Amino acid sequence: MAHAKRKPSTILIKRAYDDASPDDGYRVLVDRVWPRGRSRATLALAQWLRDIAPSEALRKWFGHEPQRWEAFQRRYLAELQTDEQLLRMRSLLADAAGQPITLVYGAKDPEHNQAVVLREALLRLLDG
Repeated sequence: MAHAKRKPSTILIKRAYDDASPDDGYRVLVDRVWPRGRSRATLALAQWLRDIAPSEALRKWFGHEPQRWEAFQRRYLAELQTDEQLLRMRSLLADAAGQPITLVYGAKDPEHNQAVVLREALLRLLDG
C-alpha cells in the first residue's frame, strides 16, 4: 500500500452541523450516534467510524459535563490504546492517503468532545 506511508497534512475537527468544505479533505464521523437531523449527503463523509468513539459507558458517564473533562480525556485515551483501537486509527490515517483529515462530531461544545481527544491520539500516533 503506497498510500499508507503518506501522512495527512493536517487533522481538523469540525462540528457535524457546520457545512462541509472542499478543504476538509477526508471527512470522518467519529460519533457512536448519528447526528440528529443530518443526512449522509449533507455530511459528505468518507466514512463513519462509530467504533472509534468512546465506549457507550464512558460517553454516558461524561455527558459533556466540562467538570468531567480531564477524567474523560484520560479514560478515552486509555480506550484508544487497545490493539483494536490502534488498528482503527492506523487504518484511518492510511485511508486518508495523505489528504487532510476532518474529524466530524455532533456535540455542541467545540472544546469538550471526543474529536479533540481523538485528534490528540492521532497526532501522537503520527509522531511516534
